[in-house]
Amino acid sequence: MKPAQLLGVTGVEPHECAEARLWARRLEWPLLAVVLWIPVQWYLEETGTITLQHGKIGDWVIWLMFLFETVLLASLVRDKVRYLRGNWMNLLIIVGGVPLLWHYTPLAGLLRSLRLVLVLVILLRLSKTLRILLVRHRLGMTLAVSLGVVVLSGIVVTRLDPSVGTVWDGMWWAWVTVATVGYGDIVPHNGAGRLFGAFLILLGVVLVSLLTANLSAFLIGGEVERVEREERREDVLLQDIAERLERIEQRLDELQPDTMAKPSSSPDSTPD
Repeated sequence: MKPAQLLGVTGVEPHECAEARLWARRLEWPLLAVVLWIPVQWYLEETGTITLQHGKIGDWVIWLMFLFETVLLASLVRDKVRYLRGNWMNLLIIVGGVPLLWHYTPLAGLLRSLRLVLVLVILLRLSKTLRILLVRHRLGMTLAVSLGVVVLSGIVVTRLDPSVGTVWDGMWWAWVTVATVGYGDIVPHNGAGRLFGAFLILLGVVLVSLLTANLSAFLIGGEVERVEREERREDVLLQDIAERLERIEQRLDELQPDTMAKPSSSPDSTPD
């Protein structure tokens, strides 16, 4: 069994119909935006920046968006049972994450925290897409992803470890951790914060490597493009020369039988 199947985040498989795969790609980025809003809303609610009513609206928007994605794709795929079995995490989040249930159960905090699994679900689904984008020497995209990781990690760590301080302190800690600098002025103290920090260090090694590679490709990209243009011009010139030689050979082949067919005249022969 593949890891994606084990975690229940298979998504739409490649052999499914084109319409299902198309809508899966269309919904990737809107769902990512909704999911990244979860820790932001969490922080705003804890700091009292938004009211409880606004928080409820955000809860319903997140849940309805995820429900819409699951129902739509399940209706489009050919093998619906296989899709739901491979995406059992979707069903768990939908059933356990209904905002209406949070008012009638003592496990409201646990159910709300279950939404954080959405971050893992969407990031796992987008991992292939992100890898493709990052290896194409797109410096802007790499910087945007790095900035998003820093902001999101700064918000999450302040919730996991209150000793970090404000969200700005969390972003500073996330930045120096991702950059593998580690000044040590701000450090997590509890187990959850340290575990998250260890994960962020590994992620930072990957991001810094990609950023360095893309920055190098960006700086030498102009020279590489110039060399590639010259190589293309040379290829066109060689192809043109080859075509000309081929036409000359064909013409010689056409003229050779005519030359051989002409009778040879003898100097000793005299007319009658």
